[in-house]
Amino acid sequence: MSLRVGMKAPDFTMKGVFKGEFKEFSLSDHKGKWIVLFFYPLDFTFICPTEIREFSRRNGDFEKLNGKVFGASVDSVNSHKAWIEGELGELTYPLLSDITRKTSIDYNVLHDDGTALRGTYIIDPEGIIRWMVVSDMDTGRSVKEILRSLAALQTGERCQVEWEPGEKTLGAA
Repeated sequence: MSLRVGMKAPDFTMKGVFKGEFKEFSLSDHKGKWIVLFFYPLDFTFICPTEIREFSRRNGDFEKLNGKVFGASVDSVNSHKAWIEGELGELTYPLLSDITRKTSIDYNVLHDDGTALRGTYIIDPEGIIRWMVVSDMDTGRSVKEILRSLAALQTGERCQVEWEPGEKTLGAA
């Protein structure tokens, strides 16, 4: 069955790297938070570090919206750690390892070549998928748009095209 907005998000437990340490992270451990889960193809690639660094740079903005960011790929935690300690630099959120590819399958982002597509999911505090975008590997996503969408979802109202936080909405949904 394919995922759709309005469905319960598949729970996951994956090992990850955060601040140089390995730890397990589960969706169910973050009930009450807005989760932004994004998948990227592979460590040590061209577009991925631009997105990962931008999520890290904007992580405080997500936290102000009661958001928790997780990045995930099919790489091992050791690969994540080596990339962070080398080229990537310290991050403000964890990178998760979906080395088994189970979560990539559950979220319908596993590409035929065994890597993950660029999938992004906003999951509400009750565990429901409220926003999702899956795109080709060669086009980086807009972290600004993901933040805008998270803020719009939290209004509980209709938000017009190009709506920005602080602007008037179209009213109750």
